[in-house]
Amino acid sequence: MGGLTLSQQEQVRLQVFNGVLQREITVEEASEVLGLSERHGWRILAAYRKEGAAALVHGNRGRQPANATAEGVKLRVIQLARTRYVGLNHTHLAELLAEREDLVLARSTVRSILVAAGIGSPRWRRPPRHRCRRERMPEEGMLLQIDGSEHDWLEGRGPELTLLLAVDDATGTIPYALFREREDAQGYFLLLWGIIERCGIPLALYSDQHAVFRDPDRAPPTSEAPMATRGLTQFGRALQELAIGQIFARSPEAKGRVERMAGTLQDRLVAELRLAGARTPAVANQVLWQFLPGFNARFGVPPAHSGCAYRSLPSGLDIASVLCFKHDRKVARDNTVRYGWRTLQLLPGTDRPSYAGARVEVQERLDGSLVVCYQGRVIPTQEAPPRPGILRSHRAVLVGEAAPSQCRVGGVIPDSVGDQGQAGLLVLGAAREGAAEGSTAPVRSALAYRLKTPGPAIPRRRPTPRQQARWDAVQEAKGQGLSLRAIARHLGISRATVRKCVAAESPLTYPVRQPPTLPRLDARSRSNGTTKEPLTESLITIT
Repeated sequence: MGGLTLSQQEQVRLQVFNGVLQREITVEEASEVLGLSERHGWRILAAYRKEGAAALVHGNRGRQPANATAEGVKLRVIQLARTRYVGLNHTHLAELLAEREDLVLARSTVRSILVAAGIGSPRWRRPPRHRCRRERMPEEGMLLQIDGSEHDWLEGRGPELTLLLAVDDATGTIPYALFREREDAQGYFLLLWGIIERCGIPLALYSDQHAVFRDPDRAPPTSEAPMATRGLTQFGRALQELAIGQIFARSPEAKGRVERMAGTLQDRLVAELRLAGARTPAVANQVLWQFLPGFNARFGVPPAHSGCAYRSLPSGLDIASVLCFKHDRKVARDNTVRYGWRTLQLLPGTDRPSYAGARVEVQERLDGSLVVCYQGRVIPTQEAPPRPGILRSHRAVLVGEAAPSQCRVGGVIPDSVGDQGQAGLLVLGAAREGAAEGSTAPVRSALAYRLKTPGPAIPRRRPTPRQQARWDAVQEAKGQGLSLRAIARHLGISRATVRKCVAAESPLTYPVRQPPTLPRLDARSRSNGTTKEPLTESLITIT
């Protein structure tokens, strides 16, 4: 075993099969935790007894299978299934391909090719199955069931909250739980962080098919689909980095342990919150964490084995860099990276002075900070300076809000502006030679724009039912941890609309379009650079 390196997933297999050899768990239980079939579990166990830990490393990793079907054959099968043999089931199609087309393929191979192309069998039957109660896992930490429970926990004294909780399958206890405003990815990150801090890293998590755990735009997580094709969300990516197995329930009854636990808490915990007078999420969480030890002692059961399957964090692993939102970005030519509505300036390093054109990873930590990594190394960053357009808009606001007594104007003010004494003139454009008499700044342009004086706040229109529904849908998808691109694809709207809905605190903050205040130019004035009613060249200096 000299020089043998095992990944985290292979180390988990090593730990589980050591428990099998010590007769602490059965092969069936080990296979369920690892997401394998029982037959494959027996196969790995036999190889582990013979070769040791080297048997856990797959020998065909990165190699092309020798019996892989050629791409030309796949395309021919798909074409025949859509034209000549349309509407045939997979078994009949495989027989006709061998008889008439000289394509000898197994039914399973034909089925895999057609399913990958989106062609399903017209006949599908579910065989009857005998259902029975599932046995608990023998050790604590082998399997945790997680779920969110929406309920009026504060009984009208505060906002509507969702309880995120995890239940150990072996003991029926709650290692950690917390209240959130909604069931979102950040809340489940905090839930997993609390479990790891108090107990350790579990072997597997059992959840429903919520969008936090499975991307709805990808293939459904069935037992027949390979692990690589299953939907991988931000939470699923974190579980993969921590070598935590992810098992999906196909019905609410399948995760009945956590469902029944939520029902019990809706009775007992609601009463505790009422007696404590909780009105805010912070107070509700404090009452919850004080309530859990006694609740676990009352309703917990001893595990079948006294061992503990929780794993400690690997040395050198920063849990904050795993339980976060990660997105790939391309560095711009000025060494900046845009994430959301923020722009980060990448600082040069000793080994690489410029990152222009490189693909980096932007991590949005749970505390709101942004960290940029390149090839596993953190790059120092700072907020990028604003663009000239933003600075000009800020300057326009300052000039527009200045009082007339604070402005010194050179030249002649037009009658339409000078009589009112309330409007300011903002001079824009390229600098020209010379300076106006008595001014401290050079003359910039012959075209001056009128700025309105500060007045009352612009009234906001009430959103239409369609705008309200769209804003609610975007906020819900954002809480699930989806990116702007994924939200736009899922809702069938543009990313610009999604960006506006995410930025708006409520539908009432949609901006109302105002008529333009810039002077219109006719065709003749555009050619010679003058307005239809010429403005005298003016200058404003704020004193």
